[in-house]
Amino acid sequence: MTRTDDSSAELLWTPDEQLRTGSRLAEFARFVADRHGAPVEDYAALWQWSVEHLEDFWAAVWEFFDVQPSTPYEQVLVGRTMPGARWFPGARLNFAEHLLRQGEDRGDQPAVVGVLEDGSARQLTWDQLRDEVARAAAGLRRLGVGPGDRVVGYLPNVPEAIVAFLATASIGAVWSACAPDIGSRSAVDRFAQLDPVVLLAADGYQFGGKRFDRREAGAELLAGLPTVRAVVHVPVLGEPDVPAGAADRLTWQELRAEPAEAAFEQVDTDAPLWVVYSSGTTGLPKGLVHGHGGALLMGLAQNGLQHDVRAGDRICWYASTTWIMWNAIVSGMLVGATAVVYDGSPLHPTPDRLWELAEQQQLTSLGTSPGYLLACAKADLHPARDHDLSALRALGVTGSPLPASSFRWVHERVGPGVWLQVISGGTDFAAALVGDAPWLPVHAGEMSGRALGCHVEAWDAEARPVVGEVGELVIVAPMPSMPLFIWGDEDGSRYRDAYFDVYPGVWRHGDWMTLTERGTVVVHGRSDSTLNRHGVRMGSADIYQAVEALAEVVEALVLGVELDGGGYWLPLFVTLAPGAALDDDLVRRIREAVRTQASPRHVPDEVLQVPAIPHTATGKKLEVPIKRIVQGVPVEQACNLGAVDDPDAVRWFAAFAAERRSG
Repeated sequence: MTRTDDSSAELLWTPDEQLRTGSRLAEFARFVADRHGAPVEDYAALWQWSVEHLEDFWAAVWEFFDVQPSTPYEQVLVGRTMPGARWFPGARLNFAEHLLRQGEDRGDQPAVVGVLEDGSARQLTWDQLRDEVARAAAGLRRLGVGPGDRVVGYLPNVPEAIVAFLATASIGAVWSACAPDIGSRSAVDRFAQLDPVVLLAADGYQFGGKRFDRREAGAELLAGLPTVRAVVHVPVLGEPDVPAGAADRLTWQELRAEPAEAAFEQVDTDAPLWVVYSSGTTGLPKGLVHGHGGALLMGLAQNGLQHDVRAGDRICWYASTTWIMWNAIVSGMLVGATAVVYDGSPLHPTPDRLWELAEQQQLTSLGTSPGYLLACAKADLHPARDHDLSALRALGVTGSPLPASSFRWVHERVGPGVWLQVISGGTDFAAALVGDAPWLPVHAGEMSGRALGCHVEAWDAEARPVVGEVGELVIVAPMPSMPLFIWGDEDGSRYRDAYFDVYPGVWRHGDWMTLTERGTVVVHGRSDSTLNRHGVRMGSADIYQAVEALAEVVEALVLGVELDGGGYWLPLFVTLAPGAALDDDLVRRIREAVRTQASPRHVPDEVLQVPAIPHTATGKKLEVPIKRIVQGVPVEQACNLGAVDDPDAVRWFAAFAAERRSG
């Protein structure tokens, strides 16, 4: 698929002169021009300099944001091989110490605001946050936690999760978390790999107008973690504690009961900070380990330079502790922003819940998903008319490709002055590879450009860079926040097989992308679920954009299934709105939408109604596992049901596939 005219995308937003010249990016550009002679006439030139002079760029980020190690680094980068490059060896520092430095002169201002679905809210100032972290860290030390030990949290998106993470990091211990809506078996699959010594478990969470007691799940989780010496009960719902087996048991209040002075263990830049996980839909989730230095440098560059987050901004991303966007919101605090964390449904009691939150908390930046924006459009919401969004400067979107229609909806209904920050990156390195920048305009259906210091290219089947054509998204030079290793991968084979099996020494990310002539980027979907019919490749997102715009269609799932004998079957599965019927007329309109808006070569062979479409815990459609099931792979080999939002939906596809094969 070739984009022959990238000038056709509608221009929706252009940065004003104040943002262009007064942004942190503009300050940084002047800084590197003065120190390194970097070209700063436009973003494209600055990006090119940043990837051609990696050492100078990341050293400038270190200096510009005043990173203060206890011992200096010996050199910026040792080796450019991937995997294996080492960043800032010799330096010793602590991620939590740098984050809490942001409150030294603003102690009485809010650092964290927690909001639950029922509307209850509470706030921690920077001084209070520092005190809470010191108390919690002292409590962990009393439990015997030391550098390198693992502490895990089965916690919703509440302030206690941030406190617990920072306390763990301040000790030099390693943090990992997932939300309590994840099944206990799936949580064990993640946490048991780490041999944790302390578990923090919430009593439950609120969602969709209901309270979910998760004390029993917490007990099941504990039973699957034999190395845990102590469990800390976190009363989110206010439920009483329950006995927790042989491990020492204490409450959150008891953990942080004793006053303490903040103390920060100084660690190497490549000391593990946190462990995050692949989606876990096909086998045991990969435990991806990020280091103190890499997470710190990438957090500063992305929040400060790409998103122009400032001290005192109020930022929120609708996320759970399972998703990497929780880590991203915490990283926003590295530049002094207030983290507003919301735990609950974005659609309860009405679909405008997040816009209400933006008004009530006077958010300067709100992050959400394409699915939420599509739901708002279908509900005919008008956020700018119905809510005071005067503080809102930016709206972030990630999780899956955003259709051009949603770009226009944001421009018309949220406000033409709101900066739409559509980004694409990964849990793998806790960063956005492509997205936004204060100097770049926003065009409908396109991301504005590649992130500084991230050498991203689109490669064709012959491993050649291409422009204006769909190619594999690859990273051709190391980044500071690339995983240090996969937990338990002693010889590095899982790491190499996951990212470097196709192009040795070059990271293959698993997405299809188009880099346009003017430097914008279109991400089409996962390359391992790409539709390749008659040699013409297309990402599934192109199909969804066309089909899900129909009022009758709630959601769609398309598969490109290679059949024995060389055949190719392209079915489209849909869930329908109440009262809608998959009659001949709707099937005709679905096929016509694909034919005219996506590709005449990718019109579905069949359109089939399903009761539900399954997703990962972070909301991504299970394209690859369902494709494997349809091809005859047993469910237990294709998919971990504990990591799926609707296991019955997966079972439906398994039954459908079995019936189809027998028939």
